Amino acid sequence: MITNIDVTLRDGGYRNGFNFTLDYALEHARRSVDAGFDWVEIAYLKGSFDPSKSTGLTGRGDPDYVRALAQHIGPDHTGLIGHPKNMSYADVAASYDAGARLMRLCLTQSPAESDFAMLTAAKDMGFTVCANLTRVSRLAPREIADLSLRASEAGADVVYLADSNGSLRPSDVGSLINLVEIVTPAAAGLHAHNNLGLALANALAAAGSGATWIDSSVLGMGKGAGNLIAEQWIAYLDRDPTLDSRAVDLGTVLELSDFLAASVAESRPAIPMTDLLMGHFDLSIDQREHFRGSHRDSVLAARDLHGIAS
Repeated sequence: MITNIDVTLRDGGYRNGFNFTLDYALEHARRSVDAGFDWVEIAYLKGSFDPSKSTGLTGRGDPDYVRALAQHIGPDHTGLIGHPKNMSYADVAASYDAGARLMRLCLTQSPAESDFAMLTAAKDMGFTVCANLTRVSRLAPREIADLSLRASEAGADVVYLADSNGSLRPSDVGSLINLVEIVTPAAAGLHAHNNLGLALANALAAAGSGATWIDSSVLGMGKGAGNLIAEQWIAYLDRDPTLDSRAVDLGTVLELSDFLAASVAESRPAIPMTDLLMGHFDLSIDQREHFRGSHRDSVLAARDLHGIAS
């Protein structure tokens, strides 16, 4: 059974400074749940990896905001994501008290033991807990296996592979999902980015290899080149009887995409050439500052950053 998460309000915040209005967030979340999405990831809790760049409403996850969304769509549809380095146990508990019931914690290449302890604490509080392995394309299979096992032992219900750089190919995704399933009893999930235009293909490869949690965003609105486009993903699910998921109404999703496009100018789909290069060379968003001048110069800079002789 595929569990679908709408990440527009959170990941889409990279496009508009996380400055969705409360009225928009409430209406978006309601329409998303009405369409049939299982969860709406409504915000970062206490900021993105760099909290100074995520000070808008959906970059903070304040308790009053969480409470308003949870009352509007129900706690069992209300999710948050966060970096343990930004959060305290009190922050996690306050989010639960405000009505959130899904907590996704980001694990980097070298997580602290306290990161796993926070995952356990969230599970003990009553959250459905996801471990989000960030920049997974930069991790060796052994590292992915180790992180997945440790996260599962700490209480994770789901181990998510986050293709933060948008550089994975379907064959990569399939083998990595298989690896997660071998080493842990936790469910496997995919958070795709679309730098190479492969987000849909990667989602299909993930689902075909046994992943049961898939993220998407309306209009693909997300960091850089964006995420798996919800409209495309739901349209595919609507036609493929081999992928079992709670019914998501395509017409309602398409109406939500029109509503988003009319409400938020930054939501328009785009794959900037810089993001295409970042995906091709497996570079992260914090390396964007190195790209200046012509596209030819950018390719040379990307090769240097990736360690390829030009």
